[in-house]
Amino acid sequence: MRWAVTLGALCSAVFIAHGTMAQGISQSIRPELRPIAQVSASTVLATFDPVVLRPQLRPQAVSQVVPPPVEKTAADAGFQQWIKVFRDRAISQGIDATTFRQAFRGVRYDPDVIKRDRNQSEFTKTIWDYLDSAASDSRIENGKAALAKHRGQLDAIEARYGVEKEVVVAVWGLESNYGTFRGKNDVVQSLATLAYDGRRGAFFEQQLVAALKILQNGDTSPRNMTGSWAGAMGHTQFMPTSYLDYAVDFAGDGRRDIWADDPSDALASTAAYLAKFGWVNGQPWGVEVTLPGGFDYALASRKITKTPGEWANLGVTATNGAAVANHGAGAILLPAGGKGAAFMVFKNFAVIERYNAADAYVIGVGHLSDRIKGGPAIQASWPRGDRALTFDERQEMQRLLTAAGFDTQGVDGKIGPKTLDAVRAFQNSRGLAADGYASLTLLQTLR
Repeated sequence: MRWAVTLGALCSAVFIAHGTMAQGISQSIRPELRPIAQVSASTVLATFDPVVLRPQLRPQAVSQVVPPPVEKTAADAGFQQWIKVFRDRAISQGIDATTFRQAFRGVRYDPDVIKRDRNQSEFTKTIWDYLDSAASDSRIENGKAALAKHRGQLDAIEARYGVEKEVVVAVWGLESNYGTFRGKNDVVQSLATLAYDGRRGAFFEQQLVAALKILQNGDTSPRNMTGSWAGAMGHTQFMPTSYLDYAVDFAGDGRRDIWADDPSDALASTAAYLAKFGWVNGQPWGVEVTLPGGFDYALASRKITKTPGEWANLGVTATNGAAVANHGAGAILLPAGGKGAAFMVFKNFAVIERYNAADAYVIGVGHLSDRIKGGPAIQASWPRGDRALTFDERQEMQRLLTAAGFDTQGVDGKIGPKTLDAVRAFQNSRGLAADGYASLTLLQTLR
């Protein structure tokens, strides 16, 4: 995923227990409108941050040199001066002086936010490790309990927006562990600190202006506007710009309150968001499939879609051996190459992808929703003997592929579509199964 307005998120993941709730991965800045890019789910980039479960693909410049954070002693004075200058820009964008004054009362430079931004460590998790947490027994049971507790609200949300309640609950589970970890940071303070810091200043300043508009609209109060260190808010972690565009007042009290203990507005806002981007009621996100021997891995591409009947003619079936039901055109996804589970994914996969463009996240939401409905665990085994490549190893793979004549069009440590194409081309050149799996074995072969 990429940083931009309505675009980018921090690739975050963590597996930390939270009481009796399932283990999780950290917050995202989401949902945000952004162009969709396919990213391999075999490696989940991650950062430490408690309980929430979402891998967010963050942009990484080709140069990995990161400027040091501003020293706190200098920042205290500089930040207050920045607020004075920013005030004029905010007022020019429609923020009234009273709203601005109330929002910034007591706001200080927060060095912890900058520390979090600077230390998004490049450790990795494999797709199977991620899914073990995303659809752990406790997360499934907690999801069923949340569904039962809020069934009346969720039934009404499903009826209005046409998005299945289990999907909405699954997003809730991965975003805030069913509301138990919504974030306690002061959003205005966090966004102002990040905007002042300047590393992604334009993006965070836009989010800050949007947050001020939310306050000016009266949806919440300044100190009640809490969320993640990066500004994601509420039960399902909306960024301010996405909140302005897609949040809804489902409770009918005149406010779009995604922060309240009552999750109605937040859950309805998530359903409204998914519906906006074309959710097809009754269509699965994807179905686990079995591939025939000798399957042409070049067909495993999001760009290649066929009806389930056409896939069945090529030997691709559901795990029970029957043809997949006709849910429309689908593509074959191999998140761990030919060594792991295979899925036939449909349009709703791309809709969830608007919430977070990481394949691992989409599979996590989809599979968790299936399990909450009572569906089975993933049947295929994963290559659990493999480990994920480190960031340095992913860069090394890109350099070696390019040097061998298979241009990855950049060395950024992200296993995206261009790198996958290069991997497939290299595999073909060596007579290997061209499944696009960027494994340690492949790196050793390149070496």
